[in-house]
Amino acid sequence: MRRSPSLLFRSTSYVYSNGKAIHSRPPIIKIENATFYRQYPSAGPPAGQTAASNPPLFPGLTFSLPSFPSEPQHWSILGPSGAGKTSFLEVLRGQHLCFPPGGRSYPYLSSDEIAAKDHRLRFPGRAFQYVGFQGEPGDWGGSGTRGAYLSARYESRREETDFSLLDYLKGHTELNPSDEQEGRGTADAMLERVIKDLSLEELVDMPVGNLSNGQTRRARIAKALLGQPEVLLLDEPFMGLDPVTLTRLSPLLHGLAVANAPRLVLSLRQQDPLPDWITHVIYLDQDCKIAHHGRKEEVLIKLRRHIASAEKRPGVNDADLPIYSALEIGRTLTSKGVFAGHAYSSSTATPSTMDEHKDGRSDVEKFPPEGMTNKDGVKKGYHPKSLQVARLIDTNAEELGCNDSLREPLVKMEGVCVKYGDKEVLGGWKQMVDGGQRKGLWWTVRRGDRWGIFGPNGESCSKSTDLPDLLLVGSGKTTILSLICSDHPQTYALPIDLFGRSRLPKPGQPGISIFDIQARIGHSSPEIHNFFPRNLSVRQTLENAWADTFLSKPQLNHHRDSDVDACLRWFHAELNPSSRPTPEEEPTRQDSKVMLPQESSIYREITQRSKRELRQVEAADIDWADELRFGEMSLSAQRVALFLRAIIKKPDLVILDEAFSGMDDYVRDRCKLFLAYGQERSWVFFKQDKKRRESKVASRSRWSRSGEVRISGLSQEQALICVSHVKEEVPGVVREWMCLPEANEGKPARFGRLGSPLEGNWRKWDGIWGM
Repeated sequence: MRRSPSLLFRSTSYVYSNGKAIHSRPPIIKIENATFYRQYPSAGPPAGQTAASNPPLFPGLTFSLPSFPSEPQHWSILGPSGAGKTSFLEVLRGQHLCFPPGGRSYPYLSSDEIAAKDHRLRFPGRAFQYVGFQGEPGDWGGSGTRGAYLSARYESRREETDFSLLDYLKGHTELNPSDEQEGRGTADAMLERVIKDLSLEELVDMPVGNLSNGQTRRARIAKALLGQPEVLLLDEPFMGLDPVTLTRLSPLLHGLAVANAPRLVLSLRQQDPLPDWITHVIYLDQDCKIAHHGRKEEVLIKLRRHIASAEKRPGVNDADLPIYSALEIGRTLTSKGVFAGHAYSSSTATPSTMDEHKDGRSDVEKFPPEGMTNKDGVKKGYHPKSLQVARLIDTNAEELGCNDSLREPLVKMEGVCVKYGDKEVLGGWKQMVDGGQRKGLWWTVRRGDRWGIFGPNGESCSKSTDLPDLLLVGSGKTTILSLICSDHPQTYALPIDLFGRSRLPKPGQPGISIFDIQARIGHSSPEIHNFFPRNLSVRQTLENAWADTFLSKPQLNHHRDSDVDACLRWFHAELNPSSRPTPEEEPTRQDSKVMLPQESSIYREITQRSKRELRQVEAADIDWADELRFGEMSLSAQRVALFLRAIIKKPDLVILDEAFSGMDDYVRDRCKLFLAYGQERSWVFFKQDKKRRESKVASRSRWSRSGEVRISGLSQEQALICVSHVKEEVPGVVREWMCLPEANEGKPARFGRLGSPLEGNWRKWDGIWGM
């Protein structure tokens, strides 16, 4: 019989005081100079595989997690996508092969204390509970995802498979449970305590498929806590949460960590803020290697030193720990909000002011006096210092596209109010329109508009209403998008015009069909990610932009095939896990004393690249895109593919709902620049001042210099709607914003205009949220 690793090691630890040995509890897990593999390593790779298919994980790892430390130890795992954060958590759970076999042990789990508590906790897979929040399908353990299509969540009829949150917590999610499953239950006292601790009392009768993002996280943490684990492993718990929800979730997790019930280990993305109660950090390089670990302050200091050292070596790029991967590490999350404290502070951050009027609209912000702006930069949304252009002119309202009367409205809402019974989930306010107060949401999206929609995640609901169980109790962001995409059934009855027509026919005007709407909209969202077929190849994923449904045949031609090829080549390093970036994609670092293009050494060097090099890049093999399946890609690569699917057909309206969530910071910035410029520009890094601080510019690409650009950025004929809860994930092109209040607050939505990108300006971001 195979024995559990926890049974192979029994340990008693002692500390000494005045020469006397005092018994102390052993660590939960102890790893000493161990290396891990996904498959058994052999002298040579198996037939058809290479050594790279089974690389060593965390070679020479030494790590110990105390069971009851004398001082608090709350660990967080940081690193870019693909660095091995999830793999590290799997190693803690006892997964993957360990060499030497005795290098990983679980002393505390083999103690008499655990045997008396619950003998099942001797097994690491039971003592260590893993909860992932990366948006993968099946996160509910095979239950709870409501319906087989996007609009199912808005239907009033409740299906037999729409299990409630209480059913999910009790494990009653089978249509035909066995006698063993029926007899298996959760102690009522434990269930009540977990529901109360995680503020889920008002959600227990709600179908889990209708919970908001923040509610879903709390529900899944509650489910894990009911197993009474010794250690809870949370994989990217902050992804996709707004600042308000972050400040609510973090203290909740802190309370669990302080009580050691259970102990917590968090994996976080580099752009996620570090909770102030985290004491220790492990920072991962690329390819599952540990760069730094120890106390949080010490690790952040080491990262700063690494960046400072790299800045003194112009043109040198550290492949394992590139500087651009550490730009946003070190921000602190407290109960009052997120505070800057980066390991590296961008030297291009530009302060600005935002004065909001009583009607909710803010003045157009001005660029700093030293930075006269240019027409192209204003349209695309990047500060002129990031653009290698020669002619600089002043900004005026006409260049910002403020002449609304000449631009066609694509979406028009006049007094929209969405209700479920007597509960108003959107438009429950009065808004200033044409000098008077009118009920509901009044909002128009015109060609050339670049909108950002912000608002808190849903965090509360009421059991006293008669509305269907599908109530959405957030601020209404998802509801607005469902109305625009016509997934919501109330689209037919509300005063909404889409592309100049309503859903229902009017005298002399036919209604617009769902297929006409889909053909004119490009959409990327977590919901689409969850429902998107995993068996499609990367190429088929992009081609699906021209299909009516996920699995229908796309309408392709030579021009569209060429566009797909161009996108695959431009993002091959981000989409293909076995690919290495070409010089066009890999950040370039040079010295530059002057920002003007003709005088910049970086500009002179770039312009010397020949068309022959471009031909070599275009001739690169992209057969991998026909073989690699969507489900085999990393989360970051999947989000990139869905982002390209949303924009590749150049739709009239692009909707990006948390489209950049889950991407690494450099990948995200490449996608945002591609949204603005297409193949015309790419990022170039350089040293810009006496302190040798690193910055980046959006320089002309080889395709642009050769006059062979196939994919351009957003045009003035297109409109953009972006939803995000993270400042860095808001594209620089966004110029108009709307911040929605929580449902049933009665407060009106606030509107404003931006004169510069949000990136690098926390004051502006906090102002939008009213913080």
